[in-house]
Amino acid sequence: MIKRITTLAVAMFMAMSLYAQTEEQLQPIEETSSEKSEIIKTGYNFGPLPAVAFDADKGFQLGALLNIYDFGDGSTYPNTRQQWYFEASFFTKGSQQFMVSYDNRFLIPGVRWSTALTIFNDKAMDFYGFNGYMAHYDHEMVKLGKDKTNLDHYIYTPKYRVNRLAVLFKSDFVGNIWDKKLFWEAGYHLSYFKQGYNNECALNLDKINKNKAEEKMFPETEPTIFDMYRRWGLISEEEAWGGLNSTVRLGLLFDTRDKEGAPSRGIWAEAHLTLAPKWLGTTNPYYRYSATFRHYVPIVKNDILTFAYRLNYEGTFGNDAPYYVLPYITTVGQSYDRDGMGGYRTIRGIMRSRVQGLDMASYNAELRWRFVSFTLWKQNISFGLNVFSDGTMVTKGRDMSFRGDEKYRSEYDEYMAQGTTADRPHITVGGGLRFIMNQNFIVAFEYGLPVSKFSKDPLIKNQDGKGAFYINTGYLF
Repeated sequence: MIKRITTLAVAMFMAMSLYAQTEEQLQPIEETSSEKSEIIKTGYNFGPLPAVAFDADKGFQLGALLNIYDFGDGSTYPNTRQQWYFEASFFTKGSQQFMVSYDNRFLIPGVRWSTALTIFNDKAMDFYGFNGYMAHYDHEMVKLGKDKTNLDHYIYTPKYRVNRLAVLFKSDFVGNIWDKKLFWEAGYHLSYFKQGYNNECALNLDKINKNKAEEKMFPETEPTIFDMYRRWGLISEEEAWGGLNSTVRLGLLFDTRDKEGAPSRGIWAEAHLTLAPKWLGTTNPYYRYSATFRHYVPIVKNDILTFAYRLNYEGTFGNDAPYYVLPYITTVGQSYDRDGMGGYRTIRGIMRSRVQGLDMASYNAELRWRFVSFTLWKQNISFGLNVFSDGTMVTKGRDMSFRGDEKYRSEYDEYMAQGTTADRPHITVGGGLRFIMNQNFIVAFEYGLPVSKFSKDPLIKNQDGKGAFYINTGYLF
């Protein structure tokens, strides 16, 4: 771990040098009694970096990324005129991700255009079932399976995994309605999901069991939760193996943030409709909606201390939507959809995709403190600390009634008896450290811990995992 963090620190300073070499025009902001001096960045800034990170759900990330920021004459700083992002990376737990994104504010007069192509190849994507705590997680068996000295129990983690390939393309447009605060949003999103491995298997067990002692191998006769949900009829064969989503998104945006990369005051609120009809090419049609409210409250000015929170609701029209679209938080604009209600980009500290349902409510609240700011090598540098609490809950669940072959009825009854009758809040707490350069390039070190770990209720104790550590980029919101 220390070696990885040291490598990341060296990479930061490499980026600072590269940024400095590409900079041609620098203009200091006039310093007043209430403002600290800061350099206004102009022109193009290139930030090639090794992609070295850690995610408890995916393992260590190794690869390369390139940020290209265009600040023009500096009049938009710290916001960019346009920016590019490229990434190719691999995770030690077997996943791969490739990203290309572009964001432009001037190509179309009065309209901001953002487009992205992302490919995620997860050899063992987390799948714990539907409706939060209604889906029991056997943490005791997982613990026994990880004990290398206990040869009586095979590795149990694959029970909660499924192979997944996700390819997502988007093209979004945002235009002004009123005073550059209220905007319309519209976009086309095309995605393809391939669930499971060849021959309709949940996983490639040859790869999962490679280099493991025979006693520790996950048996071919042991069904995964994904397999069990299929034979109970909770996942139909029509949607089990994925499909194509051809969708139109429409929305409204209200934005009064002082800056985008690391805001310290203002409101950022959105509401979206996602329309995925059959006639547009969607394999399993659905209609969803979402609403997100973010608020940044300055407690000590000049970005020193800020309270920030996000409230989000993801809902479904009707009582059905393909299970593979449920974990996603809907976005329009510069960012791409973030999956896994649980994990760094959604609910820090609980297992990835632990919470899935037709409707989900979530919150994130954190106190952000920049304890030092300075200029170095013509770059604006800050270090910050934050403490946070995140939470989520299924408010409308997928239908969990038995619809399979009667020979599996007793297996289903036993499983359902172990969970709760309805979901409850999944709450986490944690803190972290951030390195911030030029208000846009941000490296985050964070640790989150689920409150359920300390519960005395056996139905929820240890059901969200034991906590997670992350090294990643940006602020959560």
